[in-house]
Amino acid sequence: MTLAADTRPTALPAVLTDLLRAVRGLLPRPATPPVTPGDALVRAMCHDMRSPLAALESVLDRLDDDAGHPELLELARAQTQHLSSMLRTADATGGAPERRGTRRLVDVLRASVAASGLPRHQLTVQVGEDADEVQVADARVQRVLTNLLENAHRHGEGRPVRLCADRRGEWVHLAVTQAGVPAGAVVSRLSQEAPPVDLDGLGLWSVQRQTRELGGRLFWSQAADGAFTLTVRLPDR
Repeated sequence: MTLAADTRPTALPAVLTDLLRAVRGLLPRPATPPVTPGDALVRAMCHDMRSPLAALESVLDRLDDDAGHPELLELARAQTQHLSSMLRTADATGGAPERRGTRRLVDVLRASVAASGLPRHQLTVQVGEDADEVQVADARVQRVLTNLLENAHRHGEGRPVRLCADRRGEWVHLAVTQAGVPAGAVVSRLSQEAPPVDLDGLGLWSVQRQTRELGGRLFWSQAADGAFTLTVRLPDR
């Protein structure tokens, strides 16, 4: 035991306590710093990964005892694919290191398909004759394509996807078509000025932001059969 003076504050009368509380309430509070896109992305990933990781941990804990239950393995595969899909979206949104020089558009299309995780048998690619001559000097073009294809992969429930690239005068059109797309939800997410607080719609927000940065525009249409087409128009400088 150490003997020391009692440094606890003497209790104030109730009237003074109430007065101090009222004064504190009138004092200005420090402004909350704005959330940066990077912080929003990290928070979203942490939030969205919590449930899949918890499910994976639960499944893995039981695999030794329940090796005869293939549904558990299937659940583990599904959750793993979900996490991989989220990471692809985050990677495409944040961007890869800038490349030096130029690449052919067809090579950018090929790399975007590979990065999206979209099964090749699910995708049809059509490249116009003039598009063969287009050179790409900005990594954001691949990020835009990767996000669109990744979005079709994650939310398309296996429905076929068509990717068309063609050159029209001084513009290049990159169009992704898929049936069953909720047009209203897609258009709403494309119009958001700030990144979403969760990963829902992050890829589409990134698409509209990077398209604007490239000097391009977005167009959408819906055919009579319900097929939804989102077109990215970029200047061929």
